[in-house]
Amino acid sequence: MSSEREAKIPPPPWGAFLSQLDQRVECAVELHCLGGFVLTTLYGVPRVTYDIDFIELIPSSYLNSFQALAGQESELAKKHKLYCQAVGVAQYPDSYEERLIAMFPGAFQNLRLRALEVHDVVLAKLARAKSVDWEDVRFLALAGRLDPAVLKERYVRELRPYLLGRIEWHDQTLQLWLEEFFPHKSS
Repeated sequence: MSSEREAKIPPPPWGAFLSQLDQRVECAVELHCLGGFVLTTLYGVPRVTYDIDFIELIPSSYLNSFQALAGQESELAKKHKLYCQAVGVAQYPDSYEERLIAMFPGAFQNLRLRALEVHDVVLAKLARAKSVDWEDVRFLALAGRLDPAVLKERYVRELRPYLLGRIEWHDQTLQLWLEEFFPHKSS
């Protein structure tokens, strides 16, 4: 049985990278994370990723300094072959902040990593819908981590009203995911 402290520490190779980043940031920093890092470390998706995608950094005035410390061209990135990346264009549910999940609470002094809830992560993948996104959604559905009714309801209520362009494409992609990954559920 793992101790509570062990459960809070990010798995390799993330622990060393994030611990060193935590020591270098000059203030308390909160990241709202999504993407492969969240899927692998929080939701158990079995794939490799080398970046931490985030849609918000608080305080936002620290973004340039943070990117210099942890971005793709930073000293830490070169040392660990891992980096943090602000996602410039992303579509995610409107009320995602209400459902953020603390990642590795208490593991760091200055870093606060907060992850999008699993349905919100999936909906954020809808716009891109590359093959890796389909595989991620397939894994989460088969693992029983997704509720198709929640996906559809959250899409209709919190994402679709804010989409710009390609709305029918998003509708169709979600419908295909629901039909393929939840064939025995009514959508």
